[in-house]
Amino acid sequence: MTQAPKKLHIKTYGCQMNVYDSERMAEAMAPEGYVLTEDPAEADLVLLNTCHIREKAAEKVYSDLGRLRPLKEAKPDLKIGVAGCVAQAEGEEIMRRMPLVDLVVGSQSYHHLPGMVRAADRGEHPVETEFPVEDRFTLLPERPAPSRPTAFLTVQEGCDKFCAFCVVPYTRGAEMSRPVDRILAEARKLVSKGVREITLLGQNVNGYHGQAQDGETWGLGRLSRALAEIDGLDRIRYTTSHPNDMSDDLIAAHAEEPKLMPYLHLPVQSGSDRILKLMNRHHTAEFYLRLIERIRAARPDIMLSSDFIAGFPGETEQDHRDTLALIGAVGYGMAYSFKYSPRPGTPAAGRDQVDAETADRRLHEIQDLITRQQRAAQESMVGREVGVLFEKPGRLPGQWVGKSDYLQAVHVEAPEDMRGRIARVRIAASAPNSLAGALV
Repeated sequence: MTQAPKKLHIKTYGCQMNVYDSERMAEAMAPEGYVLTEDPAEADLVLLNTCHIREKAAEKVYSDLGRLRPLKEAKPDLKIGVAGCVAQAEGEEIMRRMPLVDLVVGSQSYHHLPGMVRAADRGEHPVETEFPVEDRFTLLPERPAPSRPTAFLTVQEGCDKFCAFCVVPYTRGAEMSRPVDRILAEARKLVSKGVREITLLGQNVNGYHGQAQDGETWGLGRLSRALAEIDGLDRIRYTTSHPNDMSDDLIAAHAEEPKLMPYLHLPVQSGSDRILKLMNRHHTAEFYLRLIERIRAARPDIMLSSDFIAGFPGETEQDHRDTLALIGAVGYGMAYSFKYSPRPGTPAAGRDQVDAETADRRLHEIQDLITRQQRAAQESMVGREVGVLFEKPGRLPGQWVGKSDYLQAVHVEAPEDMRGRIARVRIAASAPNSLAGALV
């Protein structure tokens, strides 16, 4: 008699790296007989893959654990695990505050997850938050065929920048770049399984410095060119980048390699030199603006996005106006903005904080300006032809949804299965968060 599969529910918080990590956790547990479920109530194992970037994200994890308590009481055999960056930073504290948690696995150790779940089944409560010396990517099972024609591929992890607001160096560790041959091999396998677009991931992805088999060190530009030679791989993206690591070679790759998509997420955080120094960013607003000019000279049609923090400790009204001026000067296609939240252990956490009302107002002013720029960028697409990689059916009959070269969602009506196809689309209408068009 065949044993029924066990059910695994994963809730993912935070960045695209966490989305990738959740996929790999599910793949690691598949040989143990686990299949994914969207419903935690029917799960045998619940994993919260956490983010530690912002204060409310960590608080939300504890709130979600509290909401899982009735499930645990009704189903004592249910195993609950906390993974990711909150686990890395607060492993023993999680176990102390939340006895219902059966295991804690840090962001660098999820290749140990199957053994940890087996230990939990034996009544143990394993906690793994070390930075292991082994390459976990070689210990994880081969990735199955993805459900969509797009995939994430981690090429770099960790960060050495130590921005004053950020916990990543403490939760993800020092910068580490995967070897070139392993990245190319994984990319080829993904393409053989139907992937046409790969997004290269790293906490500081454009700081990639991987070793090739001939002993040379490759940067992200050279890696992108090598990936572009893979037959069937039609689109390459990468995120997230630091301005100080936008090398001449990587900028040139945007001009020379059509498979490198014309979209770049390049966080700046502030437009004030004084605040950038307090943030330990090691660049100025002028440096960033001149860098944008060089990137646009190489690829004039590139669309830019960024990150901004409002209300950083010590920020004055003039600093805030400098940020608004930088946003106005660049003209972003989109951007993410957040109110500063102190993270324990980071240098900025102990400084004098901007009062919440002022920080909220500044955040709203930043968001209003970004929203206007995003709408203008969307509306500028009307009448243009763009390439669209179709991923899934839309909500309406005969409708398909895909991503443009610029990462915008695009809806079209099509009479046949468009999944995995790249087609030219003439944009006819713009909405706040998507475009609509017709196949050319």
